[in-house]
Amino acid sequence: MTATGAPEPPLHQPVLRDTVLRWLAPRSGGRYLDGTFGRGGHTEAILAADPGALVLGLDKDPDAAPAAAALAARDPRFRFLAADFSELGSALDEVGWDQVDGILLDLGLSSPQLETPERGFALRHDGPLDMRYDPGSGETAAELLDRLDEREIADLLFGIGERRSRAIARRIAGRRPLRTTGDLRAAVIAAVGPRRGRIDPATRTFLAVRSAVNREPQALAAALHAAPARLRNEGVLAVISYHSGEDRPVKHAFRRLAAQPEFELGTRRPIRADEDELSANRRSRSACLRILRRREAGESEPAPQEESPR
Repeated sequence: MTATGAPEPPLHQPVLRDTVLRWLAPRSGGRYLDGTFGRGGHTEAILAADPGALVLGLDKDPDAAPAAAALAARDPRFRFLAADFSELGSALDEVGWDQVDGILLDLGLSSPQLETPERGFALRHDGPLDMRYDPGSGETAAELLDRLDEREIADLLFGIGERRSRAIARRIAGRRPLRTTGDLRAAVIAAVGPRRGRIDPATRTFLAVRSAVNREPQALAAALHAAPARLRNEGVLAVISYHSGEDRPVKHAFRRLAAQPEFELGTRRPIRADEDELSANRRSRSACLRILRRREAGESEPAPQEESPR
């Protein structure tokens, strides 16, 4: 059973695992921060890559804690703190790590979060309209949509690229109170019609509401501000995003930093999953990996690579 009382969900497949490992290049004595531990797929891969690597994992989701406790019991090189990745600076201070060799932020939901109806994230499963990463704090998605007026809902949806934001906001406001994920999806479909292609018509609405509930833009901005200064020379910051609202601030932040002599972009373009991974893990289809590297003092500036790591 999970911390929220639901049955233990399916195992999570970490996205772009092998590519992330090649860029982080774990080494003996190296210190690595997994700011989005989830169920530990990326963390376990880092630990397995070198017997001397150390990892600190962070996650505010209480359902991540059992997997973290089990991993810590098996491997003393791993430590876990129940914290949001926006708090990475204070988390590193707490464990006494001034700088690290690699930081990973995987901004996507884990498979267990998506497959557990009680969490309220999934389009395919009807459940409470919650969407909080930490179910013990903050307002739920239902409470947020009750509180916002129709114009604010439309602005929220438009900000993530939903072109039919006004029509959807009108339906949401007219059907309140919404209490389940099925209620929200039905409101969207009433506004825009049923699915006509591969993407569910409510996908962007769910993304926008989830982002607002968890203050994701603010958390990402705080992490992008704090992380670069905590990298050692040759340290790598790797961020995996899943939609333009996440990728855009990462791209702009990395470009601003790469204009300074101490940082460089790993690649000109984001790295995406190859055909083998796409066929094995459908959630990798929208994944977009960007890399920022801190240069060795006095290192000359090489041209960014396209797809391969250093």
